[in-house]
Amino acid sequence: MAISMLFAVLLALVSFGGSSYIDYNTTGGIVPGKINVHLVPHSHDDVGWLKTVDQYYVGANNSIRGACVQNVLDSVISALLDDENRKFIYVEMAFFQRWWRQQSRKLQNRVKELVNSGQLEFINGGMCMHDEATAHYIDLIDQTTLGHRYIKDEFGQTPRVGWQIDPFGHSAVQAYLLGAELGFDSLFFARIDYQDRAKRKDEKTLEVVWQGSKSLLSTSQIFTGIFPRHYDPPDGFVFEINDISPPIQDDVLLFDYNVEERVNDFVAAAISQPQANVTRTNHIMWTMGTDFRYQYANSWFRQMDKFIHYVNKDGRVNAFYSTPSIYTDAKNAANEIWPLKKDDFFPYADHPNAYWTGYFTSRPAFKGYVRMMSSYYLAARQLEFFQGRNGSGPNTDALADALAIAQHHDAVSGTQRQHVAADYALRLSIGYLEAEELVSSSLALLAESRLSTRPAKPVTKFQQCPLLNISYCPPSEAALSDGKSLVVVIYNPLGWKREEVIRIPVSTERLTVHDSSGIEIESQLLPLVNASFNTRNFYVKAYLGKSPSGTPKYWLAFLASMPPLGFSTYIISSAKQTGASSTISKVWASEGNTNSTIEVGQGSLKLLYSADDGKLTHYLNSRSLVTAFAEQSYSYYSGNDGTDKDPQASGAYVFRPNGTFPIKSDGQVPLTVMRGPILDEVHQELNPWIYQVMRIYKGKEHAEVEFTIGPIPLDDGIGKEITTQIKTTLKTNKTFYTDSNGRDFIKRIRDYRADWDLQVNQPVAGNYYPINLGMYVQDGSLELSVLVDRSVGGSSLVDGQIELMLHRRLLHDDIRGVGEVLNEEVCVGDRCEGLTIRGKLYIRIDPVGEGAKWRRTFGQEIYSPLLLAFAEQDGNNWMDSHLPYFSGLDSSYALPNNTALITLEELENGKLLLRLAHLYELSLIALEFYAFKKLTLSHKFFGPRFWNNAMSPKFMLYWMFEHAKTGEDKDYSVMASVELKKLLPNMKITKVTETSLSANQERRKMEKKRLIWKVEGSSEEPKVVRGGPVDPAKLVVELAPMEIRTFLIDFDHIPVYSS
Repeated sequence: MAISMLFAVLLALVSFGGSSYIDYNTTGGIVPGKINVHLVPHSHDDVGWLKTVDQYYVGANNSIRGACVQNVLDSVISALLDDENRKFIYVEMAFFQRWWRQQSRKLQNRVKELVNSGQLEFINGGMCMHDEATAHYIDLIDQTTLGHRYIKDEFGQTPRVGWQIDPFGHSAVQAYLLGAELGFDSLFFARIDYQDRAKRKDEKTLEVVWQGSKSLLSTSQIFTGIFPRHYDPPDGFVFEINDISPPIQDDVLLFDYNVEERVNDFVAAAISQPQANVTRTNHIMWTMGTDFRYQYANSWFRQMDKFIHYVNKDGRVNAFYSTPSIYTDAKNAANEIWPLKKDDFFPYADHPNAYWTGYFTSRPAFKGYVRMMSSYYLAARQLEFFQGRNGSGPNTDALADALAIAQHHDAVSGTQRQHVAADYALRLSIGYLEAEELVSSSLALLAESRLSTRPAKPVTKFQQCPLLNISYCPPSEAALSDGKSLVVVIYNPLGWKREEVIRIPVSTERLTVHDSSGIEIESQLLPLVNASFNTRNFYVKAYLGKSPSGTPKYWLAFLASMPPLGFSTYIISSAKQTGASSTISKVWASEGNTNSTIEVGQGSLKLLYSADDGKLTHYLNSRSLVTAFAEQSYSYYSGNDGTDKDPQASGAYVFRPNGTFPIKSDGQVPLTVMRGPILDEVHQELNPWIYQVMRIYKGKEHAEVEFTIGPIPLDDGIGKEITTQIKTTLKTNKTFYTDSNGRDFIKRIRDYRADWDLQVNQPVAGNYYPINLGMYVQDGSLELSVLVDRSVGGSSLVDGQIELMLHRRLLHDDIRGVGEVLNEEVCVGDRCEGLTIRGKLYIRIDPVGEGAKWRRTFGQEIYSPLLLAFAEQDGNNWMDSHLPYFSGLDSSYALPNNTALITLEELENGKLLLRLAHLYELSLIALEFYAFKKLTLSHKFFGPRFWNNAMSPKFMLYWMFEHAKTGEDKDYSVMASVELKKLLPNMKITKVTETSLSANQERRKMEKKRLIWKVEGSSEEPKVVRGGPVDPAKLVVELAPMEIRTFLIDFDHIPVYSS
């Protein structure tokens, strides 16, 4: 009977004309009073993950995944040109640049029309969608600037919206620095803790105004939208060519006509959970796309055309093509009062036993390499500027591109497949080699400026030692014979003077070191140990394909002094038979020794060890009068294999421990102590795969820990995650502080979240946070700080203790998409072994309130290590023919101690890109203090006379910080000033333009068009005082605490070698 009726209906339809062309009406926009469904077409295109960036672009290696970004862009552009109402957003400029280069001028012009009309909108706009946990803020700025300037140069556009939909947790720095300071009006993402999301959905707080900075508050806040589920469409509305969502079938001549059914599905999804009921206002966003979609764009746009047409004819809700910018404007126009969010969204869990905190440490060698290349890039750009950018010679562009894609959320995070990690590393090494050539030529140019007849090209050939970390440096290891000497030029990329101990491997023992003035200085030789030889020999062959030609005997150490943004020269020569030479360290072993306590350290800092068990016991500082119990140990977590009731294993992303085990050697850990006039070292081999050196420099007040870990053994069938603990007796009340991308410090409380009542399922993994600069704990008397040389995960699981995860080697995949076990190996010929890493961490204990100076100042020195270049000289004529000392700053000037120069780069258009960063945070009381000062400067009682009295501000600052609970430093959390004329003495500055953080728009214009958001409780906020405009005559830049200011400078270059 039913079949007969269907046949009759179809017959009737045919009789009355049947199907014909339908002109779908897609012109819709916002309709007041209705639920407005913003359909946002997008494709999330990972810049490397399961395949390399180029494999993803061209569609190669499809046995892993059938993804081709080239097809996505070809198909999307064609679909947009077919209908002027269609829209699409695109994010990853690394892919778009590749595509753009291959297009005809005719098509490029048509694409520019799409961009200008708003059909194609660039969102986020960096080279990649960067990670927010394991990337340094300078790298985030650089990769975003690269993409934003490309968009500005090619299309004249400035992205308005942040689109961080896939990173695994979200940082405070992303909100205020990589959001508001870019001029973004909003930020959108998907991944937050499952408990947090559930509460926010119930309370309609998925959309908030996020204040990421305690110092800048509302001046750098951003409207933030969290998707109610993932970044894909609602179920039943995914339309890639092989997807299973039922399409609208509106041809009456065909079976399965379903327009009414599908319209009802759409309306139900729009007005039910998890859409309209979980957000405020009558605007909701549907993210129409997911990973590598739109390879056949018509399959998406055809269905969206139909839905817009039929849903709007139905009239219950309103649907239209939109973008996050249109959505943001609609939210802003609603005049809603929004909840306020502070701090960050770490850690992230998507399941009770699945905390994504393992990736904070995953692939530690790659993380270290990215950080090393980042600092090198910063220094290389400075030297490129001093030399003058040369379009035909070596430059830093390749390194910039490689570093940019290395910030991707499946790159520096360590969550990519092994062959992809190798591809990222290869790109970095290629970029490094070109930048190395630039650095060598720039240093040679500067050093040869003393020559009476300057050659067209530098004749000095400098060598560098990128493998110095594994005790390999051919120029320093070469024998000095026949009157030859080793020239070491040491470049300091920081804006203040530095004194630092230099350590290089050498092959002979009778050596002398002379400084830039020709004065012989004290030096020390420390014997190389077997652990160094083993690592060196294996990894040199792994990296270079050949074994080292020689064998150094010692580390040569000497104290060097470098000017700001400049270099000093040191000469190392063979000592005369009867003359003075380097001091050979005294070597002392604990085995057989009867002393119960061993004291190490020649200066203010001394460490005490127990001779009985070889453990550190006390930290003593005679200057600060700190005496504290201190202990350091190692342990490992066994990685859960996912075979219990919950199949969740520990893997590249997820940290799920299955017990913790202290790492102890059999019996006593023998100590080997090397003592000398420059530094003392304590060597300990805890077991065959952990070796540690504790260094105490005579002139420093921190301890340096160099650890060598690996290969982590797996012969027991257990994956291991290696940690170190620094224990004290501080009463820290579950509280500790971790940095946000190397910038702000955020207060953490164990087993606690400020935004919801935490249900504790994983007491270890759920308390881990990303560490890029360091972390600290404190009580009423002391504070313990630990700084790191790369991204790691860390926590304080016991009061008074800091724990850092240093290495991971696992045997199971965590089922989060990568489909590969995190088991890194290195092969030489037929021999493969687990990865060994060597890294450093730095420990200091201060009176409470005094640790910030060290964390900030020394943290900059860790990020920007000295750059060493080596040359050989015959005789003693180097100082006569070369400039031994150079500073790019005025000879009487250095940057203030609370300020860093984070970008000095000559752009292709001849302008100078300059960024200055204040390094310290400000308390709320300090904000009120500065607002009070500004208000009272014109007061008849206070006025300039009061503030010019040295005691008045000092007294108020003293009172303020004595009563503040959240300040960082009483001396340096103040306004800083930088004199551009002295910072850039070799330039005739003609114009200074302040810009957004990414230098793609004038700051003044950016602030004028910034959207204003109403925030719950905003009337209680103190006024934030920022640095004022730059006077074109005085050229002085003011920086408020935590402020970063970016400038484009027009200038006439005065060659530095003419001075």
